[in-house]
Amino acid sequence: MAVYFECVTHADAPCAELFEKSLSIDAHTGSMAESGEQAVAGVTSGSIGLGEQVTWRAKHFGIPFRMTSRISDLQAPRTFTDQQVRGPFKSFHHVHEFHELEHGTLMVDKIHFSAPLDPLGWLAERLVLGWYMPKLIRIRNEYLIKMQG
Repeated sequence: MAVYFECVTHADAPCAELFEKSLSIDAHTGSMAESGEQAVAGVTSGSIGLGEQVTWRAKHFGIPFRMTSRISDLQAPRTFTDQQVRGPFKSFHHVHEFHELEHGTLMVDKIHFSAPLDPLGWLAERLVLGWYMPKLIRIRNEYLIKMQG
């Protein structure tokens, strides 16, 4: 029981700029405004770094969630990984990659997660999370690209 997907996004912005925006707690909060996502513990504003944690509070489908994630790998400006420490998933692992192109940057998000509550989790993965999670990543990436500065 697990879901893996990749989200590939091309941006006409420099690799290092998108890398920094992706580590910004404030940018993440802005991109997830629809779910009311807020950083409530750990690093709650500015940029998050290697070994640091953030706890998010949000509502998805009208249900309140809390999730704590930690930056477990960071190799600026090419890649970083965040992993759930505590939260709604059985496991959640997100690798962010940034590939410099001749004109812009290719962002690749590699996400592997599994829902709790076998076999209900399996149903949630197939019926809801399998389309909902990629949608959230696309929204976040579009927000990062449109951000000024």
